[in-house]
Amino acid sequence: DANRTAGARRLAGRVGWMGLAQYGTRPVFAAQLEITYADDSTDVIATDDSWKAGPGEIVGSDQQWGEIIDSRKSIAWNQPSFDDSSWSHAVIEEHNLALDAQRGPPVRKLFELTPQKITRIGDAWIIDLGQNMVGHVRLSARGPAGTTIRVRHAEMLNTNGTLYTENLRPALSTDTFILKGAGRETFEPHFTFHGFRYVEVAGFPGKLTPNDVRGIVVASDTPPTGTWECSDKNLNQLFSNIVWGQRGNFLSVPTDCPQRDERMGWMGDAQVFAPTAARNADVSAFFTKWMVDVNDAQTSRGDFANYSPRVAQPQPGWPVWADAGIIVPWVMFTSYDDKAFLANNYTNMTRWVDYCVRTANNFILTGGVGDHLAPRRTPVEVVDTAYFANSARIVSKAAAILGKTEDAARYEELFRDITDAFNKSFVSPDGTIRGDTQTGYLLALQFGLLPENLRAAAAQRLADNVAQNGHLTTGFVGVGLICPTLTQIGRSDLAWQLVFTDTYPSWLFSVKNGATTIWERWDGWTPEKGFQDPAMNSFNHYSLGSVGAWLYSGAAGIQLDEAHPGYKRFVLAPQFTTRLFHVKASLDSPYGRIASYWHTEKNQMLYDVTIPPNSSALLTLPVPPQSVLQSGHPLPNGNETPTTVLSLTAGTYHFSFPRQLIR
Repeated sequence: DANRTAGARRLAGRVGWMGLAQYGTRPVFAAQLEITYADDSTDVIATDDSWKAGPGEIVGSDQQWGEIIDSRKSIAWNQPSFDDSSWSHAVIEEHNLALDAQRGPPVRKLFELTPQKITRIGDAWIIDLGQNMVGHVRLSARGPAGTTIRVRHAEMLNTNGTLYTENLRPALSTDTFILKGAGRETFEPHFTFHGFRYVEVAGFPGKLTPNDVRGIVVASDTPPTGTWECSDKNLNQLFSNIVWGQRGNFLSVPTDCPQRDERMGWMGDAQVFAPTAARNADVSAFFTKWMVDVNDAQTSRGDFANYSPRVAQPQPGWPVWADAGIIVPWVMFTSYDDKAFLANNYTNMTRWVDYCVRTANNFILTGGVGDHLAPRRTPVEVVDTAYFANSARIVSKAAAILGKTEDAARYEELFRDITDAFNKSFVSPDGTIRGDTQTGYLLALQFGLLPENLRAAAAQRLADNVAQNGHLTTGFVGVGLICPTLTQIGRSDLAWQLVFTDTYPSWLFSVKNGATTIWERWDGWTPEKGFQDPAMNSFNHYSLGSVGAWLYSGAAGIQLDEAHPGYKRFVLAPQFTTRLFHVKASLDSPYGRIASYWHTEKNQMLYDVTIPPNSSALLTLPVPPQSVLQSGHPLPNGNETPTTVLSLTAGTYHFSFPRQLIR
């Protein structure tokens, strides 16, 4: 423990890439207390050489290694009677730093989990909290002074019931508590967090009971704004996994994973998940803060980093990952109708696109990792060029909104140039896109890269690909696009087919195998092969959970209208299926709660919807108007058109039609 503590002190904590100290080697502290008295006079107490420091009960603390608390060394330093004469004066270091107030929501203890099962294995206790979570354990014990209790954390168990920790890599994820022998003592680490479901407690005096242990869930306090449920327990578990993955990885920055020696703000993960995140919770302040990190990490060349805050790696960010600097502000603007997301980031957005112009070869961009962890590889140049075009189009739209008309025209022309190059280089006359993968078609269709005469052919090739494979074959890039794109081309039946699939690769494969968060890999664990490569195998990694946006927009039908951001006007287009008896969702928009609930009763399909004040919606039902009743009455002027389209203002509406009309 002494060597471990000394190592952590030399490195100023393992924060960043692969357990290395990326933000300094000496821990320093600066504080300022501003006091306003009753007579409105003020005073400032700031850190200077009058401050003193000395040892206490926290004898080691590291974000990835864990914390050591020796309660025999505890002192009442926070009491007025404390004698600090043995403490030494603080050493002052000069730093040319600008301090910025915290802009994001605070990190808080949100709630507690109670052990679901406790098992004795050898000399240790194994605790199952029933949920893969992020935070720490609070432990109470009674024993002689000097009793040492070690608490280790893991996401999974080996077949023999012991902790599986290989995927943590060098992250020890171990807290050590030493008793002072003063009755029942309670320990809780202060400056570390872990990603875990299972806990091993070794050295505990006596029998460990559920009353001795709690799992303390910690996260940035982003208020929940979305709910979703249906009549299928597996899909409900999938939604829960998405929410828990977001909660565990939204801790000051949007981390890729919370358990191993990494825990960094990977940009690609954040941008693919942002549309889901903005539905699940109010993440406006969270991403306001993170975009400062993103822009601070941009170099003078204009390239963003792969992860923000940037660590000490000089190479430019990859396409798709670095495009988060464009996509996240746009998602936040459309979700919350806050132009500050565009105004505050616009210059940085243009600098990235201009950098891509300089590094592209005749508007073809490459150099990234493509559709990360996809079962079927899409050519990297197809992925990167598609994102290049998408970012140019977003910057053009942002410029128009901000009144920068010349910029809007210039970046729209750039978008057309890139799409021309994309089609000449990658698209065949029959609509086949190089690689012939689901992700290739998804990007081309979703980003509007194809000429009108090829869209139908590409859409058909996508549909045929999904039908023939019977699975999705996408990785991080395509996974959030596949269900929305299938819905847009009129094949929500295939989207539902993918959502209900429970064999590899699929969302429900991990659910079927006990997951309580989203896995990094589709095959993080399989019955045939066991655990995937521990070098990169997180079991709490939200990226593949980006289907969550479609659960709201497709399954429940609550869709954003980019032309009227912040749900001022939105679209209701529920995608019904006979495989479910109900889908119920709500979304707290800037104007109030939107609610969508479809369910069956006998032979009727019932649809209830609430439009909040000062907003409106365009409702589309996939049945002819003559078959629809509104609050028990026929729609006025019903005709033979195959769909019902209605403009709805604020209020609550009830519709019904025969269930057999749903295909």
